[in-house]
Amino acid sequence: MSEPIPILTQGLEPSSGQSHSPSSLPQNPNWGQKDAEESKKQGHDAEAPKIPEKVEDASAKGEIPQDGERKRIVVVGLGMVGISFIEKIMKLDVRRREYDVIVIGEEPHLAYNRVGLTSFFQHRIVENLYLNPKEWYSSMPEGSLNYHLNTMVTEIDSENKSVKTSSGESVPYDILVLATGSDALLPRHTPGHDAKGVFVYRTIADLQNLIEFASTRKGKVGAVVGGGLLGLEAAKAMMDLEDFQKVKLIERNRWVLSRQLDADAGGMVVEQVQALGLEVLLSKRVGKILTTEDNHVKGVVFEDGEEMDCACICFAIGIRARDELARKAGIKCADRGGGVVVNNDLLTSVPDIYAIGECASWEKQTFGLIAPGVEMADVLAFNLTQAKAHSPRIFKAPDLSTKLKLLGVEVASFGDFFADRDGPKDMPGRQAAARKGSSAETRGAVKKLTDGPAPPPVKALTYKDPFSQVYKKYLFTMDGKYLLGGMMIGDTKDYVKLVPMVKNQKQLEILPSELIIGASKGGDDGDDLDDDTQICSCHNVTKGDVVNSVKDGTCKSIGDVKSCTKAGTGCGGCMPLVQTIFNKTMASMGNEVKNHLCPHFEYSRADLFNIIYVKGIKDFADVMKECGKDPESLGCEACKPTIGSIIASLFNKHLLDVPRRGLQDTNDRFLANIQRNGTFSVIPRVAGGEITPEKLIIIGTVAKKYNLYTKITGGQRIDMFGAKKQDLPAIWQELIDGGMESGHAYAKSLRTVKSCVGTTWCRFGIGDSVGMAIRLEERYKSIRSPHKIKGGVSGCVRECAEAQNKDFGLIATEKGFNIFVGGNGGAKPRHSELLAKDVPPDDIVPILDRYLSFYIRTADKLQRTARWVENLPGGIKYLQSVILDDALGICADLEKQMQDLVGSFFCEWTEVLKDPARRAWFSQFANTSETLDPAVEATAERGQERPAYWPADAAAKTDFKGTQWSALTWQPLVRADEFADTPTGDSKAVKRGDTQLAVFKVKGRWYCTQQMCPHKRAFVLSDGLIGDDVANNKLWVSCPLHKRNYELGGADAGKCANDEALNIATFPVEERGDGMVYVKLPSVEELDGVLGTAKFVVKKEEGEDPFVKLDRRLEAMKLKGRKGLTVSHLEGGLGEKKKAAAILAGGERGAGGLDW
Repeated sequence: MSEPIPILTQGLEPSSGQSHSPSSLPQNPNWGQKDAEESKKQGHDAEAPKIPEKVEDASAKGEIPQDGERKRIVVVGLGMVGISFIEKIMKLDVRRREYDVIVIGEEPHLAYNRVGLTSFFQHRIVENLYLNPKEWYSSMPEGSLNYHLNTMVTEIDSENKSVKTSSGESVPYDILVLATGSDALLPRHTPGHDAKGVFVYRTIADLQNLIEFASTRKGKVGAVVGGGLLGLEAAKAMMDLEDFQKVKLIERNRWVLSRQLDADAGGMVVEQVQALGLEVLLSKRVGKILTTEDNHVKGVVFEDGEEMDCACICFAIGIRARDELARKAGIKCADRGGGVVVNNDLLTSVPDIYAIGECASWEKQTFGLIAPGVEMADVLAFNLTQAKAHSPRIFKAPDLSTKLKLLGVEVASFGDFFADRDGPKDMPGRQAAARKGSSAETRGAVKKLTDGPAPPPVKALTYKDPFSQVYKKYLFTMDGKYLLGGMMIGDTKDYVKLVPMVKNQKQLEILPSELIIGASKGGDDGDDLDDDTQICSCHNVTKGDVVNSVKDGTCKSIGDVKSCTKAGTGCGGCMPLVQTIFNKTMASMGNEVKNHLCPHFEYSRADLFNIIYVKGIKDFADVMKECGKDPESLGCEACKPTIGSIIASLFNKHLLDVPRRGLQDTNDRFLANIQRNGTFSVIPRVAGGEITPEKLIIIGTVAKKYNLYTKITGGQRIDMFGAKKQDLPAIWQELIDGGMESGHAYAKSLRTVKSCVGTTWCRFGIGDSVGMAIRLEERYKSIRSPHKIKGGVSGCVRECAEAQNKDFGLIATEKGFNIFVGGNGGAKPRHSELLAKDVPPDDIVPILDRYLSFYIRTADKLQRTARWVENLPGGIKYLQSVILDDALGICADLEKQMQDLVGSFFCEWTEVLKDPARRAWFSQFANTSETLDPAVEATAERGQERPAYWPADAAAKTDFKGTQWSALTWQPLVRADEFADTPTGDSKAVKRGDTQLAVFKVKGRWYCTQQMCPHKRAFVLSDGLIGDDVANNKLWVSCPLHKRNYELGGADAGKCANDEALNIATFPVEERGDGMVYVKLPSVEELDGVLGTAKFVVKKEEGEDPFVKLDRRLEAMKLKGRKGLTVSHLEGGLGEKKKAAAILAGGERGAGGLDW
């Protein structure tokens, strides 16, 4: 990086070229730290010190564009607002490089903390006030930032787009930003205002002059005129000098800080500052300054005639906007009060010239606080860099809340703090006031004339403690539902909590009194769930069932809980909650809770992730050898998918590669979601919910061709149900041929990023939620994680995309997006928490990269982000420190990990279609091309077919294991080379007659069982995961539907380990020299008589229709205008079926079909 080139003008040192005169005083780093902290509180961008690091990182990655034309921004004024704009434009433009910035400062100093001027009286070191060190300016990308110091801009040539300086230089601009600030007021109508010893309190030069003069007036009286914020600061500064015998404060009002506090609060401040040694004179106006013969101050005469001796006077009575440069250039300025007139985007009356800070007049008002100026800088920098990807921001009425410490006294005012005196500026929760000229307004005017003005519709809640010098007054709407504003003295710790409550205008969820005296403490309710709360709906298991099984000693591990109570052995969705209850109960008994993945590993998921990551292990067998309790074990249904997910999260290899296929649960094994009738659902990706008519046509024709039931999902996609396993590749072929790809609805990975239409269409939108959602979904699609991930992006606070109940969600704000994390629906819904606020669109991806990578690294198995965030030490605060502040120093590694993942994307469906061997795995049976229909009858409903309802007890309770067969003979069923000899085992379904069988090959040994899991009569066992317990010589297959585990061999072959009422038939099996696998079976007739598929088909009449009574009631209530679901409201209309048939046939649209 090259040094920025300062222009050498009058007042600089030509010999050294320094942009300011170096101080001869020693450096004190502690003061610099103090001032840096103070400046952050006063609007200095907290990320400014990180910009050089950001520049260096972007440069190292080659992300800073080197070519292309750049516009030149010239900033006039290097004060706090000017540097705030520069910081923000630098931060937002680092990776864009659209602008070069030149700033021209009138003072001989770099930007300094004007709010912290008082500290200068103690350390006297100018550099300690600098908001950024000199090195900061030179660390920006080459040519992007140059500064001129000690240089006054004297003229603006708006026609030729240049400015002229006092040194005669002409500086061209494309965009001009006026940040000229304001001057301190001096009462020039007051006699003696020009005497020696009269000062204002504004710049470093003012302070240096005051310090020098005070040293010549030791033991005299110093006076400060003005009892506002600046006046109290000046009074403290003069006291700190210790040159004056006494310092007196002169205020024309009856109390100090009259613009922020009421009489009671202001009076309390007076008492406190007087106790600190400051004499306060109230209701006094200076009429004349008395001087000596040589024009030195010797005293003042007040307007009431009283005199007071003093040798020095500092005026702190206000400021006036510096608009003379703009006036001279013909730029419109305010007649009353001054200031350069700007509109909502800070543009002046001349194109490409903007004004920000104290020099700007917005809606006939200027602002003397730093916060509004910083907000203006933020708005302008955002619009110049981010408005291409987001709605431009506008400047709105600023928040004038203030919190500071004056002479050791804590003072704060927030919101509409004078609503009880002046009437509320805005009333949340109410309709707008009557329009001008309306009858309502006329009636109100008449009533006001007759009855006098109505009291403001505000109630005040006041607390005053004269002993502790604490005062609080909070203002509420009349119903107490909304906080409007308030003020506080002495105790201001609730300030940071109350300001957002006012700004967000949300109804209070507590009584107003609780904001001051706190909530009354009631009894402790204990855990948030009662013992009779159902936590597992599959098996109707309550919390009490789990707690009692642990407390009575029956269950000592989570595996025991699953076996004893059946909790978690169904769909598995309750397992995180079951695990939490188990852990808490064990801890309450003083027992150690081991967070081991399963009996095969003495490590948690996070531990295994780190081991696999560090050692680069890519195969399950190697993981087992390196980390498993038994290096030869097969694993089980718990650890296999978890390790498969970890390997996929790190190396992104195809799930169906031979070494990894046996790790996948059924959904991942067949890249589709298995449904209750053994068929699958297919969901192509519809990023952000945006889909073209052409893709809708393709999906519709595929669904029609394969008779699939279609439904719109909650994630704004189209789900096609009822796809047979053998049809999946053909269905994918048609979808992919039409430009679609896998939606990963089957995976523990990103599902969707839901969006509203945002600025694409909505008149309320302020952010392009569709564009952002599509970009995020395209980035994170396919990455595997501990559990499924759902995202959402809303284009405004109306939150139509429900982003606040997602694993990550974005809500557009005027400044960018708020990022929420750790939310989900499910068995235990959780509202997400705010991770980062007002993030520019350019910075969204790095934050989410870190967040998702950290989650993938550290979460437990099957742990959603909601539970993960809850269980993090320190919760969301800790997460913010890791993700935003890089507390662990791993952010760069997290971003690299995600970049490596997203850079290796491939469509898993497409890879199957390319490989004939993979396609073969989707055959229904390994020994025949014959097929059987699903074993649940189809039911027509609302124009589509769905599987019949399961009966209340669908289980087949036959003793299959104990069946006595009349005779068994060896039958060749399937070729042995259909099976892979893998460390995780392999399995296939075979057909004999009407019977379906499952054949397994595990470490060279063969097993055969019936294909049907009797729990729900589902023919799916060959698709289940194989597990073992080497120590106890057990081997089992886990049903993919509800995790019933059936033993494959030994004396207990066929027994269900977690449901004693169920068992399955097993058969002897062996491989022979002819390459065939032989199974010892009864005759076809006898086998079909016991296990035939037709025998166990779930019939429609078995299940109970849950809507019979409701339908009768609705039929009786049938209202006018209702129609059937598939017919038309139009007389003679074709209806759904005929209309679609006509379009497809080209009937009404011409022989060519659709008329585009």
